[in-house]
Amino acid sequence: MRAVDVIMKKRGGGELSRDELAFMVQGYVSGSIPEYQISAWLMAVFFKGMSARETAELTELMLRSGKVMDLSGIEGPFVDKHSTGGVGDKVSLILAPLAAACGVRVPMMSGRALGHTGGTLDKLESIPGYRTGLKEAEFREFIAADGFAMTGQTAEIVPADKKLYALRDVTGTVESIPLITASILSKKVAEGAEALVFDVKSGPGAFMKTLEDAEALARSLVNTGTAMGKRIIGVITDMSEPLGRMVGNFFEIEETLDCLEGRGPQDLMEVTMRLTAWMLVAGGKAKGIDEALGMCERCLASGRPLELFMANVRRQGGDAERMLALRGKYRSQHSFELRAPRSGYIHSIDAYKIGLAGVYLGVGRDTAADPVYPDVGFIFDKKAGDRVAAGDRIAMVYGKDVTSLEAAQPLVEAALSLGSEPPTRQSLILKEITAL
Repeated sequence: MRAVDVIMKKRGGGELSRDELAFMVQGYVSGSIPEYQISAWLMAVFFKGMSARETAELTELMLRSGKVMDLSGIEGPFVDKHSTGGVGDKVSLILAPLAAACGVRVPMMSGRALGHTGGTLDKLESIPGYRTGLKEAEFREFIAADGFAMTGQTAEIVPADKKLYALRDVTGTVESIPLITASILSKKVAEGAEALVFDVKSGPGAFMKTLEDAEALARSLVNTGTAMGKRIIGVITDMSEPLGRMVGNFFEIEETLDCLEGRGPQDLMEVTMRLTAWMLVAGGKAKGIDEALGMCERCLASGRPLELFMANVRRQGGDAERMLALRGKYRSQHSFELRAPRSGYIHSIDAYKIGLAGVYLGVGRDTAADPVYPDVGFIFDKKAGDRVAAGDRIAMVYGKDVTSLEAAQPLVEAALSLGSEPPTRQSLILKEITAL
């Protein structure tokens, strides 16, 4: 078999066999097929797409390119949630202990910030001492003890995805739905999940800008995961505005604590409770979404999710007492206030512009090598729907230095949209897709 023949077949719109897909994936991982041929193949896939069968088989081949977590011997069900990325999206931090408290095991393998979207690992590592590089034995131990654990992808987990994603990033082939599907699903199945809930973001602050594109990705994830024998639910949520009132690494830890104490903002809790409820349905703990939502509400009120979160912080090396002492105080000395230029109602705060500004501030990164800072970001006093008078403070903005604030300020100011009438509030849950 020759790589050039596989490339030409896909370039012509042909459907590749499992053997042809295996030849390309295994050849790239082993180094027998050069980068330039894999680049050409990726571009052919980008333009010609893949069938559901091809996508499922590519996902399976990528999954089997490395180690799969062994969670045998631990009582399940094992259910995880994955977000396609947003601004202020700290849902995983709240959802994992909440779902665990409701009786499902959550093996969560997360990523870091890149571009305007935040990263769960960066947020967790803003807690002094918290370790996200867990060994498999630790991952198993912590899931068994607390019902969930939070780790990053190791070198042994899906090495094909690491290599292919890096190449997609520099060849303009990231936005391919079959390739996105295979990348996401291979990693999530490798962590040991039996069922998955996908939060597919849609809107200016999302990777998929339109509802049509978000639905196409959600359906691909559901169909491919189902073909692999997993229970999959896709929830499309709105990412037009930052989620919650805090954006930033330690700031989002603070808001996580607020939520687990029952004081979370409405928008953030709407998304969190809905996704957690679907996890309970997918894990067989509830027969339907309404029953599951009731379980989540009662469980949150019991205080057990907060106890599990604190237990996890300590178990993964975090200094819980130091975290609590820093709460409300861990702020960069460099800041400015976003104030209303005139009276009116806040119609929107553009998530994409806030996310880009956050990169300047030190919340996120442009490249994987960039550092992030724990004490920078945004704390919003006002959100969409609130009435403001001229001069009212809308947000405090914290940056790593004066230069970062100067670079971010025009974007922050441009993100604000005011109107004379209050906007119509709409649910952040745009669509739900399930094969259950």
